This record gives sequence, structure tokens and C-alpha cells, in this order.
Amino acid sequence: MIKPNIANQTQRGISPLRITSRLSLAAPVVALSMLVSANLASAQKTEAIEGGRTTVALASSFLSALPSLDVTPGTVGPTRLHNGSVNFPVTGGAIDLDTAVSQILHSGGLTLTAGQTQVTLQSFIIDTTGTPVITGLVSVDEKLLGRLPLFDLALPSGITLPLKLNDGPIVLRGVGVTLDGTAAGALNGVFHVTAFDGGFAIGTAKVTIDLAGHSDED
Repeated sequence: MIKPNIANQTQRGISPLRITSRLSLAAPVVALSMLVSANLASAQKTEAIEGGRTTVALASSFLSALPSLDVTPGTVGPTRLHNGSVNFPVTGGAIDLDTAVSQILHSGGLTLTAGQTQVTLQSFIIDTTGTPVITGLVSVDEKLLGRLPLFDLALPSGITLPLKLNDGPIVLRGVGVTLDGTAAGALNGVFHVTAFDGGFAIGTAKVTIDLAGHSDED
């Protein structure tokens, strides 16, 4: 073990008393830094999302409009269309409990087919970092066009912030889903029609999200 040479330190103008004083002053600073870091960590309200499901009850006006345009709806697995409702498994994302700002990732998707033309909408993301919207990857006849805003969302008025963590998942009901203007223009162009309008009612969504570390089994 190497011991400090006190004599040399004293000769260089650094006394043991000055070293001790510096250490005594540094200790509270280190402790304060650790306390601030701990408080910031405990104040963190952004939670990781590990699962869940978004279910959309499709509007009857939307379902009746498609046959009149000779457009047939379909699904991309594991999404299922049953009794006028479609579901999309949640695969990840994050949500700020104080503000409800979130990005919620989904698997599955929808297809719209007219004649030999098929539009695929998949990998939806509910994005509330700005105006609430659902974006998705859009392909036409298996050619990827990119990610576009597809559906505008109207959040229910009864949301209370901050969001509370209970024993189960966070559930948001009564979310209005309408066709985004960008998506309407794209669909009109692909299918050579003028029937799709921004704001057209698609349905009402129920969003259920499971937060990492807060599942029923914990």
C-alpha cells in the first residue's frame, strides 16, 4: 500500500488541514447532487408502454359507403374485423402521465381493395405529441409510399390529468376517429374518386395500454 508523503505535501504548500477542509466542503455538495438526481428521477412521469389493444367500432356510415365505391375492406394480421369492429394490438411506446402526451405503437392494419388496386394501411401510431392523430405506413399494390397521417382523433372531454395508475391498465374510451384530409386526398387519387373527405367519421375507439412494470401480475 502506498502512503501519501505528508512531508512532501507540506513542502509543496498543501497542508493536511487544507486537504481535510476541501474534503469537508465537497461532501455536502456531493450529497446535494445525489439528492437532486433522486428527486428528478422520482418526478419522472413518462412511462414505457409494453402492450394493450386499440379497438375501433366502425361507423355504419363508413361501412355502408365502401360498397357504394366498390371498395372492399380487409385486415392485416393480427388485426381482425368482427361484428363491425377492428382491433390493433399495442406493441410499445411511451406516455407522459402528467399531460397524456404519448406515442402508442400498433401491429396489424387495414386493406382497401377496388378491382386490381389494393391500399394497405399498417403499423399505426397514435401520436398525441401535437394535434392527436393516427399515422400509418401506406402501401399501394405492395409499393411502400411512406408514413402518412391517416385518422384524426377527438379525445373525450372527461380525461382527468395526471393519469392515475391503478391495479390494471389505462383505458381510454370514446375516442372519435375521423379521416384525415391528407389520407382522404390520397385515397381519392388512388381509387379515382372524389368521395373521400377529411373529417368523414370512421368510428369510435377504445384504447387500452399496459405499462411496463405495472401489469396485473406485478
